Amino acid sequence: MSTRPPEPQPPEKPVRSAKRGAGKAAPDEAAVPRQSKKAATKKAATTGKPSVGKKAVAKKAAAKKAATKQTATKQTVTAKSPGKKPVAKLPAARKPLSAASGPIAPEPPPQAPSALPFTDRDRLLAGTHHDPHSVLGAHPHPDGVVFRVLRPYARQVTVVTEGLRAQLDDDGGGFFSGVLPLRSVPDYRLVVSYEDNDFETPDPYGFLPAIGEFDLHLIGEGRHEELWKVLGAEPMTHQDVAGTRFTVWAPNAQGVRVVGNFNYWDGTGFPLRSLGSSGIWELFVPGIGEGELYKFQITRPDGSMTFRADPMARRTEVPPANSSVIHRSHHAWDDEEWITRRTERAAHESPFSVYEVHLASWRPGLTYRQLAEQLPAYVQDLGFTHVELMPVAEHPFGGSWGYQVTGFYAPTARLGTPDDFKYLVDALHRAGIGVLMDWVPAHFPRDDWALAEFDGRPLYEHEDPLRAAHPDWGTLEFDYGRNEVRNFLVANALYWCEEFHIDGLRVDAVASMLYLDYSREQGQWTPNVHGGRENLDAVAFLQEMNATLYRRVPGVVTIAEESTAWDGVTRATHHQGPGGFGGLGFGLKWNMGWMHDSLGYVQHEPVHRKHHHNEMTFSMVYAYSENYVLPISHDEVVHGKRSLVSKMPGDWWQQRATHRAYLGFMWAHPGKQLLFMGQEFAQGAEWSEAHGPDWWLLDPGYGAEPDHRGVRDLVRDLNSVYRTTPALWQRDTDPGGFAWVEGDAAEDNVFAFLRYDTEGSPLLAVSNFSPVVRHDYRLGVPEEVPAWQEVLNTDAAAYGGGGVATPGSLKPDPVGAHGRPASLRLVLPPLSTVWLRPA
Repeated sequence: MSTRPPEPQPPEKPVRSAKRGAGKAAPDEAAVPRQSKKAATKKAATTGKPSVGKKAVAKKAAAKKAATKQTATKQTVTAKSPGKKPVAKLPAARKPLSAASGPIAPEPPPQAPSALPFTDRDRLLAGTHHDPHSVLGAHPHPDGVVFRVLRPYARQVTVVTEGLRAQLDDDGGGFFSGVLPLRSVPDYRLVVSYEDNDFETPDPYGFLPAIGEFDLHLIGEGRHEELWKVLGAEPMTHQDVAGTRFTVWAPNAQGVRVVGNFNYWDGTGFPLRSLGSSGIWELFVPGIGEGELYKFQITRPDGSMTFRADPMARRTEVPPANSSVIHRSHHAWDDEEWITRRTERAAHESPFSVYEVHLASWRPGLTYRQLAEQLPAYVQDLGFTHVELMPVAEHPFGGSWGYQVTGFYAPTARLGTPDDFKYLVDALHRAGIGVLMDWVPAHFPRDDWALAEFDGRPLYEHEDPLRAAHPDWGTLEFDYGRNEVRNFLVANALYWCEEFHIDGLRVDAVASMLYLDYSREQGQWTPNVHGGRENLDAVAFLQEMNATLYRRVPGVVTIAEESTAWDGVTRATHHQGPGGFGGLGFGLKWNMGWMHDSLGYVQHEPVHRKHHHNEMTFSMVYAYSENYVLPISHDEVVHGKRSLVSKMPGDWWQQRATHRAYLGFMWAHPGKQLLFMGQEFAQGAEWSEAHGPDWWLLDPGYGAEPDHRGVRDLVRDLNSVYRTTPALWQRDTDPGGFAWVEGDAAEDNVFAFLRYDTEGSPLLAVSNFSPVVRHDYRLGVPEEVPAWQEVLNTDAAAYGGGGVATPGSLKPDPVGAHGRPASLRLVLPPLSTVWLRPA
């Protein structure tokens, strides 16, 4: 798990003032009028509850007064009509409507027969009506068609249909109703009049659900693999009308409304309907589109209300603001060649060297599009095959580095829009660079505008507090056993890979997911049904996620950050291991043991390294138990751990030399490589998300610039030789691709081994971690190779080394050594790694 500070829990940020969003609807399609300065406006309070401007407060008071003081007579007002359509006087109904259910509260007479029963009125005003479409909108009536509208602060509402224009009765409290003598429910629009503004719109309560029964079935089963296409805010054309469909999963809610710029953050007139046992709430709002801000106003089981960002939002405001933003992508991809090429060879049999990047601090201040102009060129120049982006999904606290996610479906707005992020991925692909992304399905923060107790009860988190609370980070763990939660996460993995063309997910904190007793003392956890400590729900989730991702996304790779000896992390899910579990199905796994041991070795003074020799050789005992990545990640260069070069003992020359030798050893060792930004040029300071890498070290005006540039040049050459030498990557998971030459030279601090490609062609890697030159150092080599040549030497003068080398072609002596009939006599530079291959 990434080492990161727990996120502070600030008071909830403002929802947003009633400022108009980027997307502007045509005047005749607006969901509500854009009122003048004299009109009411809504502002979001820090609790997330919208406040009302003075004018709106006065209107609301008047509306409440009107609800209890009905006029004794009704009259029809002729609306101003440019088309001069006939105005119909609403006929008096012959008999009053009966209550739909239950006793009706006393009604102050007289009440229009078309008006809603007070039970429905009260539930709508309280935000607890589960089926507003059944009482609002147009419905058959014994005398024709009854129309009912809820529009707070409106002065009048007029129904407009072909050949007819009729004003509805004002029933008080924002309700309007009337019966028209029509044979059937017509296509109609509403003209809603405010103090100084009229606007015309389709009635949101005149539409059928914009989500299908099969979608609801799949969601209930936890099998909707394209969940982002049916939940959230989706701009669309529904029943030939442009607008946005809002859908949210909130099974414990008494009622749900949508609030946003389009209704001045007052959801009274925009309740969603419950779609039965699915727990899904839905409303199609005509006339609004991309760029609008919104949230869901949820009435909890206890009757209180909460304002929540959309869990499925594809775009968000820039933190600390936290409203969701309606989004539709317009990016046209131009990476077909890359997508086709990535399927040609499996990741574990391909060159795979990764440059890990924290986008917000790589070049602080750059947007996604500006990064697209610099990052691909830089990574391409250094020869890395992939970049790994630290979490991109939206997060409220920058100091979490993205590992405490609130917007799982939204790239952080700090750097631009979702299409801007797609532009960056596209640019990296066109430069021939794969894009991996850190993904965090292990936990989420407790912010009360996000996922925590989303609808008033535990929903995304486990209902058992001991299972829900993460003991290390003050966050909440997902309930992997709940169908809808598992679906939310599996679909999220697919979403990033399918919608953003991400080539692989590095899954964070897998160990914390797998064990029920992770960081918990005895008595703080409950065993599984078999009495064990394994989280069976998490195991099933990870297996489903991996199997689904590999099935749907050709060429994708998943990588586990798993710090224990769990059996079968990279084994196929259908292959059962000795512990009785199928494999987790990951493609690769971070080798945390190699990282810990090897860094421990090089941090010792050379004179003491002989006592720790096994820390560099032990990794080969288990090197082929999984498909490994060797990570020198952000976790190793923060919080007092020092940067990579600063871990090394000795003076500045020795530190840089050991740094270079270590990188040479790492690139030759079986497994893929990952290096965090800044370590490629031997940055001396720890990384900080506040300022990023110390690029000034590469400024030609800086005196020690050659020292840092030399290390970067070495990294470029390591990648270049690596990519063109199949022996270094083709058989990373095959024990036949590796052979020790010298693994026991503890007194010399020397390690030597051979790597082989599938054709049997070798590469010889020799590391000398002592500060002395070793002349005529004899190493056994395959006798079938007639001559060898040095292809990389970390002590080269160009890298800042001493320039000690073995020039020219080397012919083996017919002298046996290390169990081989032939041997080479080498000059080993101090604190160095040398690579040789057949001449």
